Amino acid sequence: MAEPPLKGLRVVELARILAGPWIGQTLGDLGAEVIKVESPEGDDTRRWGPPFIDRPRADGTTERVAAYFHAANRGKTSVTCDFNDPADLARLRGLIQQADVVVENFKVGALARFGLDYPTLAAGNPGLVYASITGFGQDGPRAGQPGYDFLIQGMSGIMDLTGDPDGEPQKVGVAWIDIFTGLYGVIAVQAALAERARSGRGQHLDLSLLDCGVAVLANQATNFLLGGTVPHRLGNAHPNIVPYQLFPACDGHLIVACGNDRQFAALCRVLDLPGLPGDPDFATNPARVAHRDRLVPVLAAATARRTRADLIAAMEAAGVPAGPVNDVAEALAEPQIAARGLRIAPEGIPGLRTPIRFGRSALQTNRPAPAMGDGKWGFAE
Repeated sequence: MAEPPLKGLRVVELARILAGPWIGQTLGDLGAEVIKVESPEGDDTRRWGPPFIDRPRADGTTERVAAYFHAANRGKTSVTCDFNDPADLARLRGLIQQADVVVENFKVGALARFGLDYPTLAAGNPGLVYASITGFGQDGPRAGQPGYDFLIQGMSGIMDLTGDPDGEPQKVGVAWIDIFTGLYGVIAVQAALAERARSGRGQHLDLSLLDCGVAVLANQATNFLLGGTVPHRLGNAHPNIVPYQLFPACDGHLIVACGNDRQFAALCRVLDLPGLPGDPDFATNPARVAHRDRLVPVLAAATARRTRADLIAAMEAAGVPAGPVNDVAEALAEPQIAARGLRIAPEGIPGLRTPIRFGRSALQTNRPAPAMGDGKWGFAE
C-alpha cells in the first residue's frame, strides 16, 4: 500500500485559528504526525459556530465542536498544556526536542519567557524547523501589532480591488490571506526540510500575513509598478483581459473567459456577431481592453437573449471557456469534484482533502479533527 510522502515527520503545532493550523493540517494530510498543543481552554475556533458537531469522547462525555475547527485540524492529535504549569512546560519542551517542525502564531517574542522561542529550542534540537506566523512579521514598525485576516485584507489592497466599482470595498468570502499564509508556510517548511537534508541544520521561518497578502496581488501589483496607474475594483471584469467577466443570460448569469483572440472569434460565432473579430477596435486583446466600454454592452445584449444552459453548452462546444456561478452546495455537488474524490468523511465527519494527488504516494486523511486533549503525553521517540 502506498505511503504518504511525509511519513515519519513530527510536527508540534502551537497555533490556533486558521493560518498555523492550515499548515499543520496540510502537513498531516501529507503524512506527518501532527501534535496540536492547546491551552486548557482550547483553540478559539472550537467555539466558532454554529454549526456544531457533537462527538462522544473516550471518557464517555460528549464534546460539541464548531465546524470551523474541523475545517483546519483534521488528522491531528490534541494535547493540552498550561504554559504556567512547570510540569506541563517541561513535557512540551521534551516533546519538541524530538520534533522536526514547530508551527506557532504567538505575538512576536511572547514564547521567549517560556523557553519556547527558536534560539532556546534550537540549542537542544539544532535540526528544528520553526515556523512563526504573525500579522506583520518579526521585525518592522508594525511587528508588535496583532493582525487578523479581515484587517490584513483591507491593508493589503485586495479589498480595494474587490467588489462593484460603485459600491464599498469587499473582502473575499473566506479568510483568504490566512489560507495563503498557511500554504506559503507549508512551502517554507518543506524547503527548510530539504535544506536540512543537506546541511543538517534547521532554521527559523518568518511568515507575515501582510507580506503574503501583498505578494499575491500578482498582476495587479505589477500593473502598478510598471505602469504607474493605481488599479481599482472593476466588479467582475478583468484589468488585462476582455471579455473576461460575468454576462447576463435570460435566466441568470454565466462567466465568459476569453484568454486569446481565437477564443474571442469563437465567442462571436456562438453569439452570431461575425463582424466583431475583424474590427480593428476588437481584433486583439489590447484593442478590446481599450474599447471595453463599447464591446461589453454588445456582447451582453447578445447573451441576454439566450438561456444560461444553452450558452454554456454552445461555448463549450466551440472551445470558449464558460461556466456557471455556483453556490457552495452546487460546487460540492459538481460531478468533477466527485470524480476527483475531493470530499472525504473520516469517521463520518465531512470535509475536503488537501487537493494534491501523487503518482505513487498517498494522502493520509483517515482521521477527523481531534477531541481536545485526546492525546496522551509520552509520545514515542
